[in-house]
Amino acid sequence: MINVTLKQIKEWIDCDIDEQYLDHSIHGVTIDSRAIKEGMLFIPFKGENVDGHRFVEQALNDGAGASFYQKDVTPPEQVNGPIIWVEDTLNALQDLAKAYLKHVNPKVIAVTGSNGKTTTKDMIESVLNTEYKVKKTQGNYNNEIGMPLTILDLDIDTEISILEMGMSGFHEIELLSSIAEPDIAVITNIGESHMQDLGSREGIAQAKSEITIGLKAQGTFIYDGDEPLLKPHVDKIKQAKCISIGLEQDNTLVCQVDDNVSTEGIAFTINQEQHYELPILGIHNMKNAAIAIAVGHELGLSYNVIQNNIKNVKLTGMRMERHETENHITVINDAYNASPTSMKAAIDTLSNMEGRKLLVLGDVLELGDNSKQMHEEVGNYLHDKDVNQLFTFGKEAAFIHSAGKQFVGEAYHYEDKNKLISHITDIVQPNDKVLIKGSRGMKLEDVVDALIK
Repeated sequence: MINVTLKQIKEWIDCDIDEQYLDHSIHGVTIDSRAIKEGMLFIPFKGENVDGHRFVEQALNDGAGASFYQKDVTPPEQVNGPIIWVEDTLNALQDLAKAYLKHVNPKVIAVTGSNGKTTTKDMIESVLNTEYKVKKTQGNYNNEIGMPLTILDLDIDTEISILEMGMSGFHEIELLSSIAEPDIAVITNIGESHMQDLGSREGIAQAKSEITIGLKAQGTFIYDGDEPLLKPHVDKIKQAKCISIGLEQDNTLVCQVDDNVSTEGIAFTINQEQHYELPILGIHNMKNAAIAIAVGHELGLSYNVIQNNIKNVKLTGMRMERHETENHITVINDAYNASPTSMKAAIDTLSNMEGRKLLVLGDVLELGDNSKQMHEEVGNYLHDKDVNQLFTFGKEAAFIHSAGKQFVGEAYHYEDKNKLISHITDIVQPNDKVLIKGSRGMKLEDVVDALIK
């Protein structure tokens, strides 16, 4: 948000501002008083433990151009700068983001899903960024605070805004979708993340489908057509164009692998005519790429442009990130996060490679009462898969070990990460393929780092 005046802000949202400040301009927005730069708007929140309003005076002294201030909070005795008085700072942040998004007026692409949100977001950006000025969600700024901040960081000449939408419960994506009012809404898939809060995969499908609530009437909905739980929600959409992506033949875009998976990536076709190459491991990433391809087509890009851009896609780290060590060991770092569905996809990827295959799996967190059963399902999925050694780490991953050990050559379980690292670094050999995956809280990148060093 650059060169937005307080007068504009007063017109956009419900607030009170002293008239003497209306011509002042804002250059950027922050919720962290330690990150204040000259002219920024500071937004404090009234938290359970810390009330950000206590930092307002310091933020203004440090050069903030203005600060929100909630009307039910006792004001400071002396303020050296403009205050924007609001009923609720979070609601005001969201209202400001919605108004600013209309001011910039880019095409908005909203992305959600249990797995693959960030990967798909990165792929969409790669497909579009040679033809448009694109800005995407950075990091995990995908919730009721992060997404508005992402919007307020848009340059005035941004043509495409790619907004990732995360959630842990019902109505959260509904709120984000109503703020963003996307032109294109995407659901990558329905997995098991947040089963603890939503109760079932049906509940997850319902919560993810809230992304269509704010979808523009003539917008486009792109979704995983292989997921039957999405069909009831698709049937409710009346005006928007619906595009299904998947392996099954009744999809709008049918994906098919061309060749065997290599350690370099995959080649595939869409509807048996368009050929693409993807420099990323994982057949599941073919569907993510197909979503990005569909977005490219919807925004008028030619087949040649899309084909070239998808071939050169680069992803955020720790997502099927391939490393070759000096000893010719292939280490695949997929340690950013995990679900039972994405673990099965990772097993497929490793199983299709050549050489000795070592699989390292950590706990999948937040599965609630279904945790034991779902970890056992991952272990049982190793049946008929070509995996030589299985290493599991964590209390829940013990269920993967107990179910899967009969299907692999050797299986080891650890509660101590250092002992796991010591074992695997001792036995790994040249030309081995090692894939590492677990929930973010398990920090399995420690294993990756040890193997690379």
